[in-house]
Amino acid sequence: MRGRGMITALVLLGVSCVASAGLAEVSVGRFADITLNHSSPTEFVLHNIPSNVSFILFQVHSQYVNMTLSVSKVPAINASETGSDAGLLSVLTPSQTSCSWYLETSSPAPLLASAVTVSYSERDPIPGACNLEFSLDIDPNVHLQYNLYETVIMFAPANLGHARAAQPPPCDVQTGQESRFRLQYDVYQYFLPENNLNDSVLLAHLQRMSLVPQISANGVKLATLTSSDRTTMSFSSVPGQGVIYSVVVRDPVLNTSAAYVPVHTYACNFTAAMDSCTTLGKVSTKVFFTFCAIFGLLICFFGHRCLKLGFFCMGFIIFGFFMFLLLTSVTHLNHDARLSLTALAGVVGGILLAGYWWRFGCVYLCIMLVGLVLGFLVSSIVFFTPIGEYSSFRNDSIFWLTFACITLMVPAFLLPFPKILNILSCGAVGSYVVVLAVDSYVYTSLSYITLNVLKRALSRDFSAAYSSVPFQRNDFIIMAVWLILAVGGVFTQLYRERERPAFPPTPYVVWKRRRERRITNILDPSHHMPPLKDRIRAGLAEFRDYFRQPQSRGERTPLLL
Repeated sequence: MRGRGMITALVLLGVSCVASAGLAEVSVGRFADITLNHSSPTEFVLHNIPSNVSFILFQVHSQYVNMTLSVSKVPAINASETGSDAGLLSVLTPSQTSCSWYLETSSPAPLLASAVTVSYSERDPIPGACNLEFSLDIDPNVHLQYNLYETVIMFAPANLGHARAAQPPPCDVQTGQESRFRLQYDVYQYFLPENNLNDSVLLAHLQRMSLVPQISANGVKLATLTSSDRTTMSFSSVPGQGVIYSVVVRDPVLNTSAAYVPVHTYACNFTAAMDSCTTLGKVSTKVFFTFCAIFGLLICFFGHRCLKLGFFCMGFIIFGFFMFLLLTSVTHLNHDARLSLTALAGVVGGILLAGYWWRFGCVYLCIMLVGLVLGFLVSSIVFFTPIGEYSSFRNDSIFWLTFACITLMVPAFLLPFPKILNILSCGAVGSYVVVLAVDSYVYTSLSYITLNVLKRALSRDFSAAYSSVPFQRNDFIIMAVWLILAVGGVFTQLYRERERPAFPPTPYVVWKRRRERRITNILDPSHHMPPLKDRIRAGLAEFRDYFRQPQSRGERTPLLL
């Protein structure tokens, strides 16, 4: 094993040296790790191409640095591709047995990349051969764009395969079996390991999503598009999480297939001065959710005993959530300003809810609001499952109506049992706030339970996005912690409050009753008791009079003076 590893390292080192010298030989279906520099373009040459191969797809990948791939030393607009995932498709002539490509980068530092060539026969469909949107004549690339809310991939339609000397079928013919409109497109998704931004890990996993057999074995097929569908799809952005998208075009008549060039993204910028992929968690966000986690733990285990604290936290969540939606929708404030105003609105909302219960004592109204928070969390969990990917819920009206119904059903069923509803809400919501705080330090997909709902409320286009997220080892651990906290908090409060009244009397009513009793109840000793100051003064006067009047001590006046 050690000898084999040394041989592999020497082979890779040899390829890197050849690439640095400006020439590298490649073979079909074999991945080559290469090191590029910006001094001169590197030429890749493929020899001994079999005669039954009709076209060759050459692709190269790096982590985030753009590369320019072309068929000539001087890149042309319609014969070159620039990006971190770039590919060119070469249609072979009848006598062609070799093919070459040129790759260059502007990165001043040595760049680690991976390259592979894939061959296809005349029966295989040609990816991107009916391109009308992008610059290449034949564009086998998957183009990707992302923002805070969604990641969008686009690709050009494919065409039927053909022999080397034959003319390609026309792209605009829509009738008959000999038409490209019989082709189907399978879109695959593959998540990289969580919290891993290593470039060598990315290149190793890209090898699993570049060839058709590996794509179908390792990727998760999300959708199958027909030629009548738009060749574009959107997904929920997961900043800091690496994900690879691959498209496989299939010919159901000939039972053949071909793969587009896979594309990857981390939904973040590696070169940003602030908030880059390596420093996603803002300090303000960490401070905010750390304080929230402290209060979340308190209400998880003491929310019903400390009722004012529980109402304050629930009011904070309700008012803060709606304030964040309002600020994000109608203003262009930066993250720290929005977070500060959200915290301020949450404090005001918490004081109002706790103050309302203190003054008026309407338990059912307060518990109804608390139950809505629990219902929101339950509804978010339901749509976080594969249920949320049903095509019916792509419609915003159906989604929000169903979401609202689930949210209302939870307090509606449990409102006759306000004590249980309050304890369940405190345990589930308080423990989930701890999960959100953990996400600001260590990535977890569980934060997207509510974040996906927030994105959909803020972005009109998010309804078309697939909201799938990775569920890996960290998520299982944090989910176990969440369940332990929630179950422990609920059972602890149920046990502690089993013999106590469902709700304590309203503090204002208690204070008012005591005040009225002191004023009106003649049996109350405090009604006849003067203030402490007067009692002390009266006691001193009585003590002084005691010594001044000897008769009071039983002494007699002498008869003889």
